[in-house]
Amino acid sequence: MPLMSGGDLGVSAFPETDNIFSWIGTVEGGKGTPYEDLSYKLSLRFPLDYPFKLPLVKFEIMCFHPNVDEHGNICLDILQDKWSSANDCRTVLLSIQSLLGEPNNDSPLNSTAAKLWSNEEDYKVVRKQFIEEEASKS
Repeated sequence: MPLMSGGDLGVSAFPETDNIFSWIGTVEGGKGTPYEDLSYKLSLRFPLDYPFKLPLVKFEIMCFHPNVDEHGNICLDILQDKWSSANDCRTVLLSIQSLLGEPNNDSPLNSTAAKLWSNEEDYKVVRKQFIEEEASKS
């Protein structure tokens, strides 16, 4: 319930419909990161054997980030080989929020974003262009 009511700063999630295995989440960029003042929508699909199997989590709004590809897939250890049944939806969303400000450039899905990450001003310019291009496609 705290997650659905926005109890954590900058993350929330709720069932998409009456199907408890399909959720919509939101993650806001952390203060002091290139994603400050941005909010992203994510889909969370839970398998029948959750929490023993990890959920499928994807960005529904395109995100220019070193660890996010053009299809919204996320390279994050807890969504791959480091999954634990102790993780919950809140943990996943908070980890993604943290990843926005602290990418793993050793394992990029977006090499352009990874190369630009060290120069915050250039990164913000290209990220803004990416957002504008995505908006014009819609």
